[in-house]
Amino acid sequence: METQLKVLHVDAASGFYKIERFPIGPFFGPVDLGLHLAGKHNALSFGTGLLCGSIFPGSNRLVFSGFSPCWGGFYISSMGGAGLVFDNLGINLCAIRGKAGTPSLLYLNRTHGEEVEVEIVPMDVDRVWSSGRGGVYAVMAEALWRFSERYKEDPRVLAVGPAARSSDVGAVVSVPIVKGELTFVDTWAGRGGFGSKLFQEHGLVGVIYGGTYLDEDFRDRKVANEWFEQKYNKKMVTKDMDATVKYRHDPDLDTGGTFGVNYKKMGGKLLAFNYRSIYMSEDERKSLQQTFVHDHYLKQFNEEIINAPRSESFKNCGEPCVALCKKMRGEFKKDYEPYQCMGPLSGIFDQRAAEKLNHHADMLGFDGISIGGVISWLMECQSEGLLTKAELGVTLEPVLTQEGFDVVATSMNNAQLGVELLDSIIAKRGVLDMSEGPRQMAKKLGKQKGQTLLDRFVYCANARRGWMVPNQYWTPGVLSPMPIMGKYYMHYADEFLPPRELGRKDAERMRKELVLDQAGYCRFHRGWAEEMLPEIIGTLYGKQAEFLSNVSDTASRIGSRNAAVYWESARNVDFVLKALERFRDVGGNNSGALAEWIDAFTKDPKEAALNYWFEIRKGIEETL
Repeated sequence: METQLKVLHVDAASGFYKIERFPIGPFFGPVDLGLHLAGKHNALSFGTGLLCGSIFPGSNRLVFSGFSPCWGGFYISSMGGAGLVFDNLGINLCAIRGKAGTPSLLYLNRTHGEEVEVEIVPMDVDRVWSSGRGGVYAVMAEALWRFSERYKEDPRVLAVGPAARSSDVGAVVSVPIVKGELTFVDTWAGRGGFGSKLFQEHGLVGVIYGGTYLDEDFRDRKVANEWFEQKYNKKMVTKDMDATVKYRHDPDLDTGGTFGVNYKKMGGKLLAFNYRSIYMSEDERKSLQQTFVHDHYLKQFNEEIINAPRSESFKNCGEPCVALCKKMRGEFKKDYEPYQCMGPLSGIFDQRAAEKLNHHADMLGFDGISIGGVISWLMECQSEGLLTKAELGVTLEPVLTQEGFDVVATSMNNAQLGVELLDSIIAKRGVLDMSEGPRQMAKKLGKQKGQTLLDRFVYCANARRGWMVPNQYWTPGVLSPMPIMGKYYMHYADEFLPPRELGRKDAERMRKELVLDQAGYCRFHRGWAEEMLPEIIGTLYGKQAEFLSNVSDTASRIGSRNAAVYWESARNVDFVLKALERFRDVGGNNSGALAEWIDAFTKDPKEAALNYWFEIRKGIEETL
């Protein structure tokens, strides 16, 4: 019998639901199905890949897709481990359409042999968000308290917070539940603002789901080992251990996780003080990195997490996985990009201060990377007198220079200011109305304050009002005009490539990442998964060529919607130019192509930047 993908359609307005089946071949997973359902119903979809529940590590991500409120186009976001419990529903995808009449919780449950139970349950969100640990954490606690007795095994809860109501970058969060108790290991579908979409377009504050349905998952370790030994001359676990060493513990660097490894290898590539570090000399950046980050921020992380008992500080996302990538200090989970955006980028170089700001943003349900970029921008605008305390609804002043900076006290001052800014965004105090996103807000303010205000904001622009704070790597690829940005659908290696070649590399990277997302796979296992997943799917389902063709076609369909907008901020241009100069001055790249581009930027930065941007776009288009 041919394998079929089962989609649960839920109308949040009426509570009506139905199961629809799609054959393997025309569709393979949560991305191509999500794209189809977004175009047909404007549905917000979340689901798993074909290998969910299997023996393969990293196969249990919950993949969200739909038209993003902040990006202004189709988007994909995924959450670690949450697919393992979803698999117990006996479906592959849940597609939500319609809007509940009052803020509600979606309840999904299934006992083996019975139909999926679906309920739309009203929830007093203001009461819940202000109770207990607050925000998203209170939603999870409320859902578990109300419905846990209905589940025979531990369920999982997806939750959104006040950010989903007040902004376009509300995220979706979940934590593993162990023996009926919520853990602290939060996992996020952060990028893309799907929490805002869930709340504003569908009226849902969260989803609780689980069940006991059993299906036939691939569990033959002996066969899996044979495949890996044929490919890598290693057993599956050994190869996976090698591929995930960065995320667990790298003995060569004596640190681990995205936070530890990235900062250990950072050197003069540090992005700090709302990107103003790009104007520093290499020696100045290295000094800042050594003194504030390596000798303090990173040192704290290593002492408190890497050198702590690993049973307490190294956790996984809810699936059995050797990566143990979740680096914990009590209730605080440390990942590089949120702790970078609401860290050095916002003038914060101390763990206690970063914990304060990151935890508050998490509780409110913000995408930490996006809101961190907004905070650092608002801080610089305030420090330069472009925005006043009254206009921002805050009481403190930011410090965004190294001179006179106390690594502990000043960091805490900036963190407390960041908390005030977050609260102002939620309450829409002063000029901080982010209901249409900060790009639109910046343009409106720019009409009053001048272009300088917008020129301090680093973001990728898309369509009419779409925006995305770039990934925190100082390389031109993170500002590429790709159809999806903010994920790793672009080339972010620290190297110079002529822009047209960079565009081609961006598109190639997107295809490889789609192999992972289409299979519901964690990219931390990409060291083998990108190569082996098509072969595994081909062996199990007899459709390897069809799967690869599907990935290429899906990339092309997403690419056909590419509405990337040329850089609107002058700092975007400076970000690229300074990166090119660093490739020459620090990297020792003396190629003629690099010299020509630097010369062009120096003579006429606006014309050169436009040409550079279009060259990247050409490479993307001719590849996708």
